[in-house]
Amino acid sequence: MGGPRGYSSYHGKGPKWKILLAVLLVLVILGALAVIRLQKYVVYDDSDRPRLDLPQFSKDQPEGSGSTPVDEPGDASFTIEEPEQRSVQAAALPVGPLTDWKAVWAAVSPGGAYDAAVYTVKAADGLVYIDSQAAPPSSVRTVEGSAAALGDMLKDEAVYAVAKIACFRDPVASSADLAGRGLKNTGGYVFYDGNNERWLDPAKEGARQYLVDLATACAAAGFDEILLTDVSYPTVGKLNKIDYGPAATGLPDSLRQGINAFLTEMKAALAEYDVKLSILLPPELFASTGALAAEGTAAVSGQSLEDIAPLMDRVYVSASGDGTELDSLRTRLAVVSKDTELVPVLAQPGAPEDGVSYLIAP
Repeated sequence: MGGPRGYSSYHGKGPKWKILLAVLLVLVILGALAVIRLQKYVVYDDSDRPRLDLPQFSKDQPEGSGSTPVDEPGDASFTIEEPEQRSVQAAALPVGPLTDWKAVWAAVSPGGAYDAAVYTVKAADGLVYIDSQAAPPSSVRTVEGSAAALGDMLKDEAVYAVAKIACFRDPVASSADLAGRGLKNTGGYVFYDGNNERWLDPAKEGARQYLVDLATACAAAGFDEILLTDVSYPTVGKLNKIDYGPAATGLPDSLRQGINAFLTEMKAALAEYDVKLSILLPPELFASTGALAAEGTAAVSGQSLEDIAPLMDRVYVSASGDGTELDSLRTRLAVVSKDTELVPVLAQPGAPEDGVSYLIAP
């Protein structure tokens, strides 16, 4: 029979054995935790008998007692040695889609003369030699078998693969998306430099992201190194006709800041990949002094050795191979970044010195 309205009938308390079972379960759990906690304090004497050696009771333990305390987690000291950077003896492959890796490499590196291949992924004429969704369709130049040949190169464990990407000098992408990527003149049209070249605008996010997407695609594909070229603003022609956009305020430092921002973005995007980041810089940049040269191409290019070198694993620079010249370049580079390797780019085959990195690019 139901009780008064709004209340249920009283059925009494639950069985006592359920309460007892719950208490026992809690005690078992606490006991297990205590055993786990005390395991690190278990030591063995000379007779292999276990005993507890709690820290608060072992401070005055005499030496030679035969007990060996167990190290606390985290007490171990490890020395991690950074892998030594290997030198590369590189040769540039012919610019164009790769069709037969073994045949091309045999011609470029007869008898295994070199151990690194530089493949042009994006040339300064704006053409792209890999399948890329980021590139304008009109810029992509691949042929049947080029993807397979590129895969053969990347799977060749005897060859260190370098992806060369020409960055802001680009007549194709700049014209394909002038508003989002291209460098304009003050009249609002595409800018042509003194060599009739068109450029991407480093200040535009679309231009920077296009290049970052290309580089990360190369890293994901298995290239060992990304070599950037043409990382600058135009340096010849009617530069006063360039529409620098937001960078027009604070020239020339604003140009340098824009280039540095791009390289910082690139480095961050590649951080998750096992790939080196390098750049080709003009020799005259090594002759400048101070954060930015007051005159010359460095003042208008946005390039500063002091800013760029610390972000790079390697800096490539055209050189004659003369020992004195190379020593001077290395000394200048070491002043701004001791961890960045100098790689001379030589027009003629032949190592400038034994055991040093170099690139042969006729």
